[in-house]
Amino acid sequence: MPRRHLLVPAADGTLLRDALRALRVRLEVPEEFPAAVLAEARQAADHPRMPELDATGIPLFTIDPPTSTDLDQAMHLARGTGTGTGAPAGGYRVHYAIADVAAFVTPGGALDAEAHRRVTTLYFPDERVPLHPQILSEGAASLLPGQDRPALLWRIDLDATGQVTATAVRRARVRSRAKLDYAGVQRSIDDGTAEEPVALLKEIGLLREGLERDRGGISLNVPEQEIEQRPDGDGYVLEYRAPLPADGWNAQISLLTGMAAADLMIRAGTGILRTLPAAPQSAADRLGRVAEALQVDWPAGTPYADVIRSLDPRRPHHAAFLQECTSLLRGAGYTVFDGAAPEHAEHAAVAAPYTHCTAPLRRLVDRYAGELCLAAVAGEQPPDWVRAALPGLPKEMAEGTQHANRAERECVDLIEAALLKDRIGEVFDAFVIDLDDRAPGTGTIHLDDPAVVARIQSPPSAPRLPLGHHLRVRLTEADPATSTVLFAPAQLCGHVD
Repeated sequence: MPRRHLLVPAADGTLLRDALRALRVRLEVPEEFPAAVLAEARQAADHPRMPELDATGIPLFTIDPPTSTDLDQAMHLARGTGTGTGAPAGGYRVHYAIADVAAFVTPGGALDAEAHRRVTTLYFPDERVPLHPQILSEGAASLLPGQDRPALLWRIDLDATGQVTATAVRRARVRSRAKLDYAGVQRSIDDGTAEEPVALLKEIGLLREGLERDRGGISLNVPEQEIEQRPDGDGYVLEYRAPLPADGWNAQISLLTGMAAADLMIRAGTGILRTLPAAPQSAADRLGRVAEALQVDWPAGTPYADVIRSLDPRRPHHAAFLQECTSLLRGAGYTVFDGAAPEHAEHAAVAAPYTHCTAPLRRLVDRYAGELCLAAVAGEQPPDWVRAALPGLPKEMAEGTQHANRAERECVDLIEAALLKDRIGEVFDAFVIDLDDRAPGTGTIHLDDPAVVARIQSPPSAPRLPLGHHLRVRLTEADPATSTVLFAPAQLCGHVD
């Protein structure tokens, strides 16, 4: 499930912050870095291994949430010139700079060992628990505007349809010119004030979305849960935020790079791929039943990917269905190969081979993927430290991702419990989006308002919960101390608003 963005406002957030702090202790989240790691990070920040190639003349920009300072990627988009040094005429050239964490982290050192212990940055509503010390992740290694930084600079040329015609990646010094956010990018594109490198994000993004559709891939625009202070300042509410089109266009540039990286690895014969098996037919059949109950139009013979693309996440029953569609993405993992490419090399949601390589400040595996791609382009063998670590990375990443998912799930439950604790006994409108196969009276519901996804449990004698149906539910438990939120059926509405 995509990460759900929850932010505890500064005012009157003491109780929530105390509860979140206790949750981190219970989950054994490693918040403090050992002294040796911090000392190595300070030394690395002062003396990074800067590349010889100077690409600071490329006017890169970043697109991230407004408060983000751990900036992994910066881009520049241009039209093809058709000359010997440019992309095909009518096509595009994508420059995508990825923070070069290996310029700061010495294999086998204290920083490296700590990154393998943490595996991934953990996001809580009140703070980040970073993979690397902040002096690197939000400072010397982050692609902050106006700063020279070491990076892996990708150059990907596309033809007029958005298909890749050439790929290269090299170490280079880069300098971002601007830190943009999604809402600002969307506004400037919509009102026609965006400069061409930003305006092309829509043009290229739409082409890549079309290619994704043609190959059978899917991108889930699941609404995010956000905590907001009430307009009168009296407490907080949970609301859904539907992703902007710019979110999806930006994601397509990252997907493009991950697919190009996977292609390089497969051709070189050594790599680590992000893989996902195709969802079983039973899962698609089950979604069909949910779609019918939610009155989501699913014409006979239409692939589920086309149905997903037709949904509007701002509509409650579409949002509920999108939440249920995340079940199709379960089972993703990492596949290492050294020699022939693996038999099952595809990521089913991408509908192509794909790898994680664009977020090395926040995810361990991306640093290794970057090194594998550099070696592939140079026609060289990967560094020994990369090859030695490859066999263990899938297990490390699986355990780290599981820990991150648990932290996300429990902190969302905690926030929901804290905001609902004074509303026990109230009745809400909801959709039933999942059932426990072993106990059909237990499942998951998606509330219309507030933005809550929670458990529901019927009495033992009650009938099976109506999967996909609109249901009136009563809040029976909301305990921040145990991060518990529980509902029970109140009344079946029998219709979808």
